[in-house]
Amino acid sequence: MKAAFGNVGSLLTPLLALLLAAATGAPLRAQTANEEYQVKAAFLFHFAQLVEWPPEAMKGEGEPMRVCTLGEDPFRGALETTLKGKKVGERALRVDHIKQIEEAKACQILFVSRNEAKRMPAVLAQLGSSPVLIVGESEGFAREGGIIGFSVEDQKIRFEINLDAARRAGIRVSSRLLLLAKSVTGSQG
Repeated sequence: MKAAFGNVGSLLTPLLALLLAAATGAPLRAQTANEEYQVKAAFLFHFAQLVEWPPEAMKGEGEPMRVCTLGEDPFRGALETTLKGKKVGERALRVDHIKQIEEAKACQILFVSRNEAKRMPAVLAQLGSSPVLIVGESEGFAREGGIIGFSVEDQKIRFEINLDAARRAGIRVSSRLLLLAKSVTGSQG
């Protein structure tokens, strides 16, 4: 599925904020944990727009794109609020909070919080080359096999991209997203 911008009016301001932050070297700031997760939720929405999944990653036509969290939800409702009513292309976004790694194969995006970092080897083993965009926030997440890893530096939210992990999952990352990343490892292939 090609990444597409649906509902351009509602995207313009957040996307411009992301682009401006990247261009000025001043990533979005998060003052509190609640604000941190609001910003991360906005990033997840934009990741969904700037990534291309293989056709088999999407279920039937009209089915929503699933954005999942593993374990306890660190967003505490911010993810649902941010994604409510949003679409990527023709697909509505749906948030699911899963407890078992096996459930992640039905997701297009999986967020692994720092509280679930100990399960990362099992996540990678279970998902293998499944077309799931694995995003996390633990130290070294992208270097350890995740596709996108968040970090907070001086209250600035940044992210790293592991293109080798994306390629194994059959996911293509837009050059626009690569430009916004703090660092990129591997090759698109």
